[in-house]
Amino acid sequence: MRLVQPRRVFRRHEFALVAILMAGAAATSSCSRSTSHAPRANETAAPTPALSESEIRDLDIAFYRQRADRDPTGATDLAHVASLYLQRSRDTGDPRDALRAEESARRSLANRASRNDAAAQVLASSLLAQHRFSEALVVARGVSDRNPESAPLRAALAEISMELGQYDSARVQFAAVSDMPGSHDNLSVAPRLARWAEIEGRPDEARRLMRHSLALARRQTSLPREQVAWFWLRVGDIEMRSGNLAGADSAYSSGLATHPGDYRVLAALCRLAAEQRNWPDAIRKGEAAVAANLDPATLGLLSDAYAAIGDTARSRDYAHVLDVAVRRQPGAYHRAWSLFLLDHGRNLTTVNRKIREEVRTRHDVYAYDLLAWSLHKQGRNAEAERAMHMALREGTKDPLLQRHADAIASAVSSNADQVDKGDRR
Repeated sequence: MRLVQPRRVFRRHEFALVAILMAGAAATSSCSRSTSHAPRANETAAPTPALSESEIRDLDIAFYRQRADRDPTGATDLAHVASLYLQRSRDTGDPRDALRAEESARRSLANRASRNDAAAQVLASSLLAQHRFSEALVVARGVSDRNPESAPLRAALAEISMELGQYDSARVQFAAVSDMPGSHDNLSVAPRLARWAEIEGRPDEARRLMRHSLALARRQTSLPREQVAWFWLRVGDIEMRSGNLAGADSAYSSGLATHPGDYRVLAALCRLAAEQRNWPDAIRKGEAAVAANLDPATLGLLSDAYAAIGDTARSRDYAHVLDVAVRRQPGAYHRAWSLFLLDHGRNLTTVNRKIREEVRTRHDVYAYDLLAWSLHKQGRNAEAERAMHMALREGTKDPLLQRHADAIASAVSSNADQVDKGDRR
């Protein structure tokens, strides 16, 4: 394979941070094609077929890996390839690339610990992608402390605190970031501020920030299409969680038009169709999504969609694929799988134990929502009500949380009525 020499458009990989939305490092990369010989005067050079963005990235990875292999004591090339691996992991959903990014970043830091924040940022992001939040927090805090004036680095640290449910710390960090000049116009900062606004129950502010970020992203001509599609995806997610299904459909459709075949957007359209009980469309979109990536949430939706149209055999098949896909992933149960098992009354004790283990270190609202739902499914509604109170403590407006809260409140009320009737007898 002919390697592409790095000469053209360094700015393209300055947007790696936007795609990752977890790292502050921008990987410089390129995509010009070298030729093995110059054409003779009477010879017309054969046209070179255009390369896709993913093909360019794969060639860049090969190029930097080869350079790193030739200089095993170097640090810069390893940091570049780590960032590219992480970008590919985000674009394709392949968890193996997150592991490769971690390994390359650690090698880079082993070769040069000082003045190598680029590798440290990618390391933090790769750990975050693997849901190793506590480890990611330590690395991100060190990078942010060394660069106190960097809004993207402080926002990345705040995001990890948010994921861990350390909301008091996240609140302080996000407030500081929001006050930094230009932070709302920074494509690696504003989406994080938007997600924090959602957690705090401020969907209008989240919508404003993401719409603004989308407008900025669409004006960046060098931003890869899959990254622009991500901004459409986030806008659609906010609309969907706000109950604006038509707005969600419009945003998701625009994202798919921007980057046809994007598995993330297809999975979102599958969720939207399932919410509307449009099972044939959910199946079409979901199967197109899992053809590219075996996302557990989408596999669960496909199982439910086939069950809804009466195809129990295909429903069981997708439930089995979901089970196999998640069991192969390291670490804690995937939350989408846990929710699927709870909704279908399967392995309740085991899921509850796994959720409790996660809640020991991760205290975010969705962890407590899962805990509450698992307790409810076991009929332990008084405990479920207390856990649900923790899930709602930030005022997060999410239909999933509200559905669970309503079901638990109804069960508690029903239990109280039954006790009252028994006492009167």
